[in-house]
Order: sequence, then C-alpha cells, then structure tokens
Amino acid sequence: MTDVTLRTFEASDTDWLVEQHGSLYAREAGFDDSFGRLVRSILEAFNGDHDPACERGWIAEADGVRLGSIFCVRHDEVTAKLRLFLLVPEARGRGVGRMLLEQCMGFAREQGYQGMTLWTHESHEAACALYARNGWQMARSRPVHSYGQDLVEQTWIYRF
Repeated sequence: MTDVTLRTFEASDTDWLVEQHGSLYAREAGFDDSFGRLVRSILEAFNGDHDPACERGWIAEADGVRLGSIFCVRHDEVTAKLRLFLLVPEARGRGVGRMLLEQCMGFAREQGYQGMTLWTHESHEAACALYARNGWQMARSRPVHSYGQDLVEQTWIYRF
C-alpha cells in the first residue's frame, strides 16, 4: 500500500460508505439490511445539516482507492461523537485506523470539545483495543438485539 492520505468526506462518498458498511458488517458480523439503512440515514442527516465549523468526516485513500472513514459530530455543547469508523479489510493492521482516530480526536480537541463519546459493539475487538490504547474508557456495556443479531453494545468516552 502506498502512502495513505486523509481527505474531507464529500456527499459523493455516501453510496460507497453505505455499501461498505452494509456488506462488511453483513459478511463479518451477520448484520441484516437495517444496518445499511441506519448508515444511510446518518449520512443523509450529515449531508443535509452538519456544521462544518465543529463537525467533519474524513475518508482515507491510497492511490485514489477509498480505505476507510471516520466522522466527528456534535453530541452536545461540550462533547463530540465519533461515528462511522470503518476500515476495509485490506487497510487493517497498517496504521490507517490509528491515523483516522488521531485525525478525529485532534479535530475535536481543536474545536474546543471537552470530550468525546462513541457507540460500538463488543465484537469489534480491534477497534475497541485501539480506543483503549488511545485513552478511551468503556462507560457502559449492555446486551441488545440489533441488526438481526444478539450483541453487546458498548459506549466509550474520552476526556481531553
């Protein structure tokens, strides 16, 4: 893989990102179609009314090929929310996730947020390990039935 660059998410990335989330999570976690619909609704809301002064999304690329994404959105006045963190399989284990996470956290810090939050599932072991290595703490864990699967939902927090 050549040099990875990060660029700002554009509305034209929406269909790719929905397809990647839907197909990867179906294949790797058995998620049903409701997950792709959720991702589309998140992106449509972001495309329609995000505040670029305090909210942003990024796409990781190498040689013009998209490798992943991450988003920083307002959760409340003092807390940012990390959303839609995704790496395609060929980008995993190469530092791309760390690069995206550092970009997102740095942006949130620069915008004056006092902390961040995110929501994930226990089964996303590599992502959870990355969060823990970067100072995030799990705040809540609970069993749920979502996207056609029995899962353990987790909420993680980070304080600047």
